[in-house]
Amino acid sequence: MYLKIHPDNPQLRHINRAVEILKKGGVIIYPTDTVYGIGCSIYDTHAIERVYQIKRQDVSKPFSFVCSDLSHISEYARVSNTAFRLMKQLIPGPYTFILPASRLKQLPKSMISKRKTVGIRVPNNKVSLMLVKELGHPILSASVTNGDGNVITDPELIKKYYDKKVDLILDSGNSQMKLSTILDLTQEKGIVVREGAGDVSMLMAE
Repeated sequence: MYLKIHPDNPQLRHINRAVEILKKGGVIIYPTDTVYGIGCSIYDTHAIERVYQIKRQDVSKPFSFVCSDLSHISEYARVSNTAFRLMKQLIPGPYTFILPASRLKQLPKSMISKRKTVGIRVPNNKVSLMLVKELGHPILSASVTNGDGNVITDPELIKKYYDKKVDLILDSGNSQMKLSTILDLTQEKGIVVREGAGDVSMLMAE
């Protein structure tokens, strides 16, 4: 299924259709504030396995997931005072935060790294945030790329490449080329793991 969705005023019927698919264990492609994401419910292990197969990613490498806001993040990760202050400035935005996991028993093992950390995003994108809020819990976030690992920005090309692999594609127009910036906030001082779309000058200045 392929639906065009407005980036600024997402049609609720399209959001509800996507949420219905997610609740039934489906896999969708949805827009973020950087590249398109492949997503599913973080509590559906079968759907997560499908995403690993689609991405051809090693199961030892956990995917990040999307939360709706800072308080939502604190339900799944331990957030230090230093991390809280920094994240408050950056959320919502094009960042993935590596944080100590706090729901080790509730979350599937495939969402937690060997270091007992999780990667969490709160993108500045109405579609992805509405999906999480309507679903009631986070959705997995895996970047949409081609077989060579290059980002696909054009939804029409995404449709050609992924139409048979996922249950729904939400098209809100072309995406960015850049991935999110990854910040490791497990220590007192944040570490830039990957420079992407998010500004890291506030960390460099410290």
